Amino acid sequence: MEDFNLHKEVTDKYSLRGRVFNKIREDILAGVYKENEELKENTIGLELGVSRTPVREALRQLELEGLVTIIPNKGAYVTGITSKDIHDIYMIRSYLEGLCAKWACDHITEAQIEALDEVLYLSDFHARRGHNEQLVELDNKFHELIYKASGSKILEHVLTDFHHYVERVRKITLSRPSRATKSSAEHAAILDAIRRRDGKLAEALANEHIMNTIQNISDQGL
Repeated sequence: MEDFNLHKEVTDKYSLRGRVFNKIREDILAGVYKENEELKENTIGLELGVSRTPVREALRQLELEGLVTIIPNKGAYVTGITSKDIHDIYMIRSYLEGLCAKWACDHITEAQIEALDEVLYLSDFHARRGHNEQLVELDNKFHELIYKASGSKILEHVLTDFHHYVERVRKITLSRPSRATKSSAEHAAILDAIRRRDGKLAEALANEHIMNTIQNISDQGL
């Protein structure tokens, strides 16, 4: 079977259903499937080299996440992520990212701080050269490391999903050199506060970082 590049799941990530679920979800979030497009079990099964059963199970799970609508006796259709959904996700993230940074002050290790320092160094390097694809990957890495450093697997899981849901938007916002540079500076300030174990400041800076992203999204009309 094709080796899918799959989004990490806390549970069921290595099962057949889990792999199919993540592949379909990634394609929906990436815009491969458009809003209101029908998701045909046979077609998807053939594309992924699986039977209809894991596809059907994955579609039911995606319906629970609000990404798919299943109409009895008719089929499954893409709901996707709307502009309002994106705004809501970022508003929720602004609070949770702040909490995450605050908790990281109590749990982060020196090894994690070193890893974050390396991410910031590479981000600055690629920002100066306009390497947008690498910047998105490094942005992912920075936030993932902070999520892990929070010491809460629940918070890590929720924020990882939210981060993944808006990846397409993040690619667009980070394509602006001014935002990419500012985002890197905001990351550096957050890490500095965490390094000094200043939970209150880290929380405020992380919250501000997401609010700045919301403003950037609004400025671009997304």
